[in-house]
Amino acid sequence: MFKPASPGPPPIDADAFRVAVRPEYLPEQSDAHTSRYVFAYHVLIENVGDRAARLFWRHWLIHDPAAGDQEVEGEGVVGESPRIEPGDSHRYQSFCVLRGRTGYMEGFYHFRRDDGSVFRSPIPRFTLRATPGPPGGHYAQ
Repeated sequence: MFKPASPGPPPIDADAFRVAVRPEYLPEQSDAHTSRYVFAYHVLIENVGDRAARLFWRHWLIHDPAAGDQEVEGEGVVGESPRIEPGDSHRYQSFCVLRGRTGYMEGFYHFRRDDGSVFRSPIPRFTLRATPGPPGGHYAQ
């Protein structure tokens, strides 16, 4: 397992990749009586820079007012470490379970370029809200 080198996090490069997230409440998997609210989130990662890079690490902050804040980090995304060429994108879906009806997530992806340089790309904050509604929604950027 490769973890970013200490002493501090890599620099942020907000111009290389654009990250958009579309959250979705899953009422059929949730149970308000046991304070279990399940959300899917659909992620689109676009390389808007001029060099390819491989996503190798993720770092999430999950804010749940009922259960407290939690940090989650680890290798890649859903078992993959995609290499994303300029003009290309990568999509994936994951999920989160909250104890409260609302919360939010935000964080960073860590990338490595072919020359070995490492940088972070921000994941914009998006709200998780347990409200019935039509499936879909919009991507938050």
